Amino acid sequence: MPQTLAQWLQNSPLPKSEARMLLQQATGLSRAQLITRDGNILAADIQTTLDALAARRLQGEPMAYILGSREFYGRPFAVTPAVLIPRPETEHLVEAALAHLPPGGKVWDLGTGSGAVAVTIALERPDARVRASDISRAALAVAAQNAQALGATIEFAHGSWFAVDRPSECGSYDVIVSNPPYIEAGDAHLTQGDLRFEPQHALTDFSDGLSCIRTLVENAPQYLKHSGRLMVEHGFNQGAAAREIFTGSGFKEVVTLVDLAGLDRITCGQW
Repeated sequence: MPQTLAQWLQNSPLPKSEARMLLQQATGLSRAQLITRDGNILAADIQTTLDALAARRLQGEPMAYILGSREFYGRPFAVTPAVLIPRPETEHLVEAALAHLPPGGKVWDLGTGSGAVAVTIALERPDARVRASDISRAALAVAAQNAQALGATIEFAHGSWFAVDRPSECGSYDVIVSNPPYIEAGDAHLTQGDLRFEPQHALTDFSDGLSCIRTLVENAPQYLKHSGRLMVEHGFNQGAAAREIFTGSGFKEVVTLVDLAGLDRITCGQW
């Protein structure tokens, strides 16, 4: 039965904010236009599309995947199920990198996913030389799409951590950043909410949650300049363990930065 925009919104079982976003996605109308044109009858094909989108959301699929984008650092980033959904907490990793990046500095973002961190750094600091790598070619394709769409200049490489197809000069990076898989195998969160739909290899190390951090800390010194810094995002309960790993490998000035909720989020160390 044909419905107006207002009727579809009213009848939707979704939260009104989500239903509005799906209406905007399917109709191409702005939020203001949804209000001024709420008496318009939905075309049959658009209503079919809307109902399909709503069904996906009711099954728990993240809005970011349904809409195909998520905002990060004030910019829209394309996302697909091949990459993690960018989260506000990761903006602290960007801010830490920007705070320690010298003029003309060189940055490597390992496990770049959607490219949110690398692209943001490149746009905030056009003078910087930014490299981004990932083990997933599908993720790199999304990151390259975002770099092109937002006008960021980035060198991409494919591979597992530092073993990439475009070898880099040792001792040449001012900052190395990463948001690695850090959820412990068997953690209940992996079967809840958005995490059920995100790529598991980007969420968990299938071990104790710290193995990827150990790999980064052990290998980063080979690529960092003297006094260069490694910055790693981790879980809220992993700050102490991360600091121990950093100091145990010889890093100095090791600190853990907290997020807006006051929880441990980023551990940094100077080589």
